[in-house]
Amino acid sequence: MSAIQNPNNVNTKSSLPALHGVKIKARKGQQKAQAKYEPTVFRDSILKTLLEAQPGNFEEISQNLDVAGNTLEYRKYGETLFEILLTGGVLAPGGTIVDDGAKRSPFSIFTAEDNIESIKKHVEVFNKLIRRYKYLQRSFEETIRNLLQYINKWGSEENNKLATAIGLFASGQMTNINVLTILFKEHLVKEGLSLQFVTSVFKAYLGEQSIDHLGSSLKKAGIDNKLLEFFPPNKRDEEYFARYFEAEDMKQLVEYHSQKQRNSMKEQTIDHVKEMLEAENNSQEIVAYLKQRIKEGNWQESDFVQIVWVALMQAVDWSTRPEMIENQASRQIKKNAEILAAFASNPKSELALLQKIQIYCHENTRLMKHFRLIVKILYEKDVVSENAIFYWYEKGSKPQGKGLFLKQMESFVNWLRTVETESEDDEEEEGDEE
Repeated sequence: MSAIQNPNNVNTKSSLPALHGVKIKARKGQQKAQAKYEPTVFRDSILKTLLEAQPGNFEEISQNLDVAGNTLEYRKYGETLFEILLTGGVLAPGGTIVDDGAKRSPFSIFTAEDNIESIKKHVEVFNKLIRRYKYLQRSFEETIRNLLQYINKWGSEENNKLATAIGLFASGQMTNINVLTILFKEHLVKEGLSLQFVTSVFKAYLGEQSIDHLGSSLKKAGIDNKLLEFFPPNKRDEEYFARYFEAEDMKQLVEYHSQKQRNSMKEQTIDHVKEMLEAENNSQEIVAYLKQRIKEGNWQESDFVQIVWVALMQAVDWSTRPEMIENQASRQIKKNAEILAAFASNPKSELALLQKIQIYCHENTRLMKHFRLIVKILYEKDVVSENAIFYWYEKGSKPQGKGLFLKQMESFVNWLRTVETESEDDEEEEGDEE
């Protein structure tokens, strides 16, 4: 009797039909992952795309680049794409353009005419491309950062075109201006290349936007307080900074930088006075320090007395109970009146102090109802005169809380006028007796 084979014991794997001579197609994503990285092949495809456009027809160039993105791997070759569009070719290690006999791109920043209008037309092509393929933004910034390392390899005309383009890119929010931090490299700074480059960047930027807009971008990039670091070490001082950018017709940048430096000095001064008060330094020591600071910063006394006021007020903890605020204010001003008096030596400074106190009390609502008390103490301590108070009351007050503070001061001003009249009468009587 022949054995009957159990179908459950059959090796199912060996029984499957073999697909001899049939290739199994790999998935699309797997194909891309295994594909070689061939930037020169991509370059040749882009060059073909650009050569198909009429030279100087920027609209056609934009359209061709837009269409090419459907078939070429922009995501994979993003940096290569922008190397070509910026320099005309693919960069080799070290920053030179690969020289393998291939033509340079007929469209690039380097081949643009060296004037703002021509470069603007080129920049608009970049703008349209990045708006169409938003994922290219990161590759774009990385390419710029990489290029900036090698500005010592390019000629002055090429650098000027690239810097102008970057100024336009940054002013139009196409790239973050923090790409300029690459230019802090020591060898680029020492040779003066960094300063030349950022000068062209700032000129192009300010041709499109205000100094406040540029200042905001510099602040976001964290380089608003580092502009001097673009200067060679032997030229890194405020005076040279001012002379240099004024000669480059960028006085607004000089004023911006000067204000930044003054604000920095102001904050340092306020913090140090607070420390001195906490350490219980006497008034003479604090005045000596402040006189040194006013000289260093070349401040006008009428501006500096306002800084002194803020420093004295910030040294007080105003978070106490409301009923204690009056005593705190009175004690702080009486104790430090000598410090204020040292920087309120003329009518202009006295008025500036009164105006600053008005604004300060308006912004710090806990002190609003104590404005009259503060002014009265300053008058009694000979920090401000009755003439300064009269002028402030009649036409020198600021808009902030004006009605409230004038009403609050009315009775005190009337009393001062009475005192002044009585004093004049006494002087007349003494004159008659003589």
